[in-house]
Amino acid sequence: MPETDNAGQIAYWNADAGEHWASLQEYLDAQLEAHGDQAMQALAPAQGERILDVGCGSGQTSVALGQVVGPGGAVTGLDISRPLLQAARRRAEAAGAANVSFVEADAQVHAFAPASFDALFSRFGVMFFADPPAAFANIRRALKPGARLAFVCWRTPAENPFMALPFAAAAALLPPVAPPVPGAPGPFAFADQARVRDILASAGFREVELTAYDRKIGGGDLEQTVAVSLGMGLLGRALIENPDKRPLVIEPVREALQPHVGDDGIVRLDSASWIVTALT
Repeated sequence: MPETDNAGQIAYWNADAGEHWASLQEYLDAQLEAHGDQAMQALAPAQGERILDVGCGSGQTSVALGQVVGPGGAVTGLDISRPLLQAARRRAEAAGAANVSFVEADAQVHAFAPASFDALFSRFGVMFFADPPAAFANIRRALKPGARLAFVCWRTPAENPFMALPFAAAAALLPPVAPPVPGAPGPFAFADQARVRDILASAGFREVELTAYDRKIGGGDLEQTVAVSLGMGLLGRALIENPDKRPLVIEPVREALQPHVGDDGIVRLDSASWIVTALT
């Protein structure tokens, strides 16, 4: 891939983070599937369509879209993470998804064939661009006139305790963390709905709509959730910079998550997203 302003994200997702996400694909798919399904319903893919899945990760959504568009359609999953794309290709091969292909590329600068897709989809894959207006303008050029867009992105950290709670439980044992720069690339970059509307409008999209979606989500039992919390999200990023604090925060995180274990043994916490739709 060419050098881009997203070089930091590319390096991050091709190092330990990408490998870690790939190793946890079943857990993460279980956790995120409900939000992705809402966005997919909003997109309403149809037989024979060509769909671009941006930030496709390990390919669950790409394969699901491929099943809907059928053999007369096609899905292209695009991601910057080689480890996740390797997992995606294995998934598609196992599913016999011959109409699904994957591209390692940065959607902000990739030279898409103009007007080649009927629709754009993304499950939590569009919040990491260094220049979101430029990225969506580039993506829009790949879409046909009248094409549809549907993606899901997180709302604020306060509305997403599944990510915020483990960090809050450990915060007293960690060095002070500078507050995130509003709008900086990251999971909560699109929390401000006015900003999302402005980004899409500036890129030439119309009829932009954001619908709030709230749901308790979980992917595993208490020990699985503790382990994932230590390696991902807000706490995971803090521990990358302070690995010596990891043994100290395990028990506080476990105690914070314990009340959220359901009768089935699965930890579930509140989550909140925007389902975003628009037309070219």
